[in-house]
Amino acid sequence: MATTRNVHSADPVINPDSVSVYARTLEAACRATIRPAGEMMTLSAGAMPVVSGVINTLAKLRPAPRGVEREQVRLNGFRMEIVRPAGARSAMSEGVVMYMHGGGFFLCGLDTHRPVVAAIARRTGMPVVSVEYRQLPDTDISGSVTDCLTAYKWLLGHGVPASRIVFAGDSAGGYMTFATALRARDAGLPVPAGLVGLCPALNLDCTEKRAHPNYHRDSLIPLSALESVVKLGAEVDGRLDPQLSPVNNVLVGLPPALLIVAEDEVLRHDSELMAQRLAASGVPATLEIWRGQVHAFMAIFPSMPESRAALAHVAQFVRERIEAGRVARTA
Repeated sequence: MATTRNVHSADPVINPDSVSVYARTLEAACRATIRPAGEMMTLSAGAMPVVSGVINTLAKLRPAPRGVEREQVRLNGFRMEIVRPAGARSAMSEGVVMYMHGGGFFLCGLDTHRPVVAAIARRTGMPVVSVEYRQLPDTDISGSVTDCLTAYKWLLGHGVPASRIVFAGDSAGGYMTFATALRARDAGLPVPAGLVGLCPALNLDCTEKRAHPNYHRDSLIPLSALESVVKLGAEVDGRLDPQLSPVNNVLVGLPPALLIVAEDEVLRHDSELMAQRLAASGVPATLEIWRGQVHAFMAIFPSMPESRAALAHVAQFVRERIEAGRVARTA
């Protein structure tokens, strides 16, 4: 799955390899089941906890990931899980990934995303702090960002330098990745060493996504579901504040970013727009577009060949950013 990447360019890098049978099977399954179910579902504040409960219950039936050790931490109103490679002795102060799970701002948590978090921990050799931030309907999207900022402050308060922390997240967690970094910067906190968005949602305004060719191509996400979530979690009196979307913020001062997205997913628009605006702001950005994959493929099926390759790129980026932080602190 090798690709040639330029961390100083926002030009997309297309994965040129053939698509595995696993990826084709996953895409077909999503198109036949999950997308139709999402299109038929009426998403409401009352339905969200029910759907979330079902998904989390199913996630608990999977075997626990091997090769890692876990430790849970409780903060004010939410919990986190520190996932370390088995037998690893390095402290978080040597380098840590803060991971924010996806799930459309109302789904998923520690259980659903433990496999991808464990995969990142094993590949980087570093602890990964998985944040189970509060979601709809218990709080709005801004409240979720507040929890992620609290988690970041917890890391800083425990002696982890910002230069040795990389934020990462998939889908809605990709939103949290960028929104939390922006919130930290605006609060006068140091920004982390790097940002990783895996099929991230970065623009809450769905208008332009409706005009994108992927509006009809996405095999997993019906745009109507995302629009419903935005109405419930971000709009006030039917109006959406543009500044709630990371792509619309001043991006100067953010650290280097890696964006990985599926070629035919509807959120491709978000990553392309963010990559362009990061580059225009002087922020190094890499955009990878992967053929034949579904939204958040690396989080849904981390052991798939394409997922392993994409996560290897993530691990390389994380190690490079942490090492750059070490060099900067000793210079």
